Amino acid sequence: MEPIDFQHRTRLVFGPRTIDRLGELAIQLGCSRALVVSDPGVVAAGHFQRGVDALVRSGIQVDAFHGVHENPSTEDVAAGVAVAQRCQPDLLIGLGGGSSMDCAKGMNFIYSCGGRMEDYWGVGKATGDMLPMIAVPTTAGTGSEAQSFALISQQETHVKMACGDPRAACRIAVLDPELTVTQPPRITALTGIDAVSHALESYVTLRRNPLSVCYSRQAWQLLSSGLPVVLQAPGDLEARSRVQLGAFFAGLAIETSMLGAAHALANPLTARFGITHGQAVGLMLPQVICFNGQQVGAWYDELWRDVAHTDLGKSCTGESATSLLSEFVTRLVALAGLETQLQMVGVAEDSIEQLAKDATSQWTGTFNPRPLSQADFKEIYQRTYSTRVAS
Repeated sequence: MEPIDFQHRTRLVFGPRTIDRLGELAIQLGCSRALVVSDPGVVAAGHFQRGVDALVRSGIQVDAFHGVHENPSTEDVAAGVAVAQRCQPDLLIGLGGGSSMDCAKGMNFIYSCGGRMEDYWGVGKATGDMLPMIAVPTTAGTGSEAQSFALISQQETHVKMACGDPRAACRIAVLDPELTVTQPPRITALTGIDAVSHALESYVTLRRNPLSVCYSRQAWQLLSSGLPVVLQAPGDLEARSRVQLGAFFAGLAIETSMLGAAHALANPLTARFGITHGQAVGLMLPQVICFNGQQVGAWYDELWRDVAHTDLGKSCTGESATSLLSEFVTRLVALAGLETQLQMVGVAEDSIEQLAKDATSQWTGTFNPRPLSQADFKEIYQRTYSTRVAS
């Protein structure tokens, strides 16, 4: 059995209108000056102001950094650190999607420990204590609020750096499902598929253990039941709640069991072609399930049984649990309005060789339950290139 070294470092505060408790929670951490890290979309939706109002009501001084972009870069982090150095906060708040939370964590590394982002690429490289942080996700997907990792892209190369340290974990995660209702449909789709990939990949990794299985299985059950409803009835708050909590549990599963080949295949698509992460991982996951089934078919059978009775599950026609689960995911990606063929997202077939080479250097691939060579990565890309979902 795999060793476990895990501590619940993040307090979960979940439920409608919990954002209104933000000031109270900041006071409980002993803080008086907060820097809120967000993006223009969250500001336009009104969530930033609602969070600021809650902080001000409790007497918290508030400053803001809104310069976060999708797939936050070292340049975004440096700009945020410059703001932090001016206002000298004693609390960081990541209010927004995974990009806002990751950027805030990246800022925390440099503001608290010095240096540059590349110094923290890897695990356990913080050199001292870091500021307390509160995460307030307005999307349901990345699970960043539950993890001690920040995913930051190098500005020049677009290579994603996973920078993790237990001291970077958020002290509190505020999960208010009402905040996710304002997401544009495409963001709901992209982040939801990302969360599904986290649940499915973390369930079968080499670092799988009894604790991670609890989180990833519960995440899968919440996500697979909630996301199809949210995609068709965006105002359903109960379904939104299941997806948001499922994304959090999937984040906890990643923290103790990591990810696999689908993310190793997805990251080069983002780096080289700018394909959004949720779309990239949604493309690659079904064929990775087929590839892994030879090794972990019994575990996929457990996951398939959770969805076989659903409307989406009943439409699947595969001959084994592995093929049925793969088809279920493909149908879910299609239901989300995302592409299921690599050729439909602007990837030239003659780029597959280079993509496969890039995928072999991705850290997450080392945790995949079935080892992959460059030839294996290439074959999975090729299988995904023209895969069609059955009607």
